[in-house]
This record gives sequence, C-alpha cells and structure tokens, in this order.
Amino acid sequence: VKEGAGEAVKPGAEVTIHYTGWLTTGKVFDSSRTAGDTVTFKLGDLIKGWQEGIPGMKPGGVRRLLIPAELGYGDRGFPPDIPG
Repeated sequence: VKEGAGEAVKPGAEVTIHYTGWLTTGKVFDSSRTAGDTVTFKLGDLIKGWQEGIPGMKPGGVRRLLIPAELGYGDRGFPPDIPG
C-alpha cells in the first residue's frame, strides 16, 4: 500500500506496529489503532502469515496482508472472534 524508508525488517525481528485485523466479511476483530497505541511483537511468536508478510517492510510502510486460514489459526480459529 505504501513503501517506507530505511532498513527492511528481517525474519524473526522484533517489530513495533499498528495493525487492524478484518475477517472476509469485513468485520474488524482486533486493532491496535482502536486500543490507541502501537504494539511490539517478535515475529517468530506470531502466526505464519505475519512471519511471512512483514519481513521486507521498511519503517513507515503500510502493507495489506491477505492471510489464508492455514497461515493463520487454521481449522480451530481463535474463538470467539476468529472462526476456523
């Protein structure tokens, strides 16, 4: 959506981000923006879709990730907000 500038994120790095998660229905299930602050994660601790989709981003960049269930929470989902 928007390319940032500077050094690209490497796999396994710790990142500080804003994010919004939508279901395919358009329903928002979680958002750091609603909470009002960025969050910091180690990529290795996140779902595979984020582990694959965030590396290569640069500070200030914006990316839209379309994550299939098998790279997210799979058949089990993450009840009650994310169905399998």
